[in-house]
Amino acid sequence: MSKVKCGICPWNCELEEGKRGFCGVRGNTGGKIVNVNYGYLSAACLDPIEKKPLKRFRPGTKILSIGANGCNMRCPWCQNYSISMAAQEEIDMMDTDPKEVVETALDYLPAGNIGLAFTYNEPITMYDFMLDTAKRSKEKGLVNVMVTNGCINPEPLERLLPYFDAMNIDLKYFNEEGYKKIGGHFEAVKHTIQRASEVLHVEVTWLVVPGENDTEEELEKAAAWLASLDPEIPLHISRFFPRYKVLDKSPTDIGLMHRLEEIAKKHLEYVYLGNV
Repeated sequence: MSKVKCGICPWNCELEEGKRGFCGVRGNTGGKIVNVNYGYLSAACLDPIEKKPLKRFRPGTKILSIGANGCNMRCPWCQNYSISMAAQEEIDMMDTDPKEVVETALDYLPAGNIGLAFTYNEPITMYDFMLDTAKRSKEKGLVNVMVTNGCINPEPLERLLPYFDAMNIDLKYFNEEGYKKIGGHFEAVKHTIQRASEVLHVEVTWLVVPGENDTEEELEKAAAWLASLDPEIPLHISRFFPRYKVLDKSPTDIGLMHRLEEIAKKHLEYVYLGNV
């Protein structure tokens, strides 16, 4: 049987029957690309919206946050590696479906819930389930949020946008060389930020990893570019702590965090420090 191409993200994996892509959760089954983890969730929690982080979107509310497993990048400092890098059979997962997830979100309305956040692992990898669930959620008047690395192709992004209200998008470097090291695609992420910011609320997170993306010059380039799109895009400058395969680095210097904050504020209206 011939290979089938998955066109969700820039990896554009071409897969033989029974094989999975780089993300580990999209595969060729019966000549079609499907989510092999469709409907399986590794986590579900009612979180403050600010924890996504979204500081300027429905502040003071809560949102039912769900995640699965899989990721289409390989950040060696991943904070959620226990699920993003895990195979489905390696972790405890809940078997559910879009209807049940949306009903649960509606049940939490009295507790302050406003909708659903697709987060924890990389939600782009659970594209089919996310799209089906977001459509049903929107039909019920709920808010949809995505917390993502933004590494998605333009066409599948366009199919998602009508069903989402806000995104927090990680900007991990401001150069292609950095993204190549972690299996990402710089131009795809830039396109996602630009396009999403045209039609919904977008906030951006920059995790300051010592020795990787911690120069004042790189952060200023990123902040200036974001300001060229919209100076009111909130930027979260987040402190690194040792995780996963990067245990030999110290947490980001607090003094550096404040210097980067001041640099970003030269370009952007809203700049926040995280994990400090």
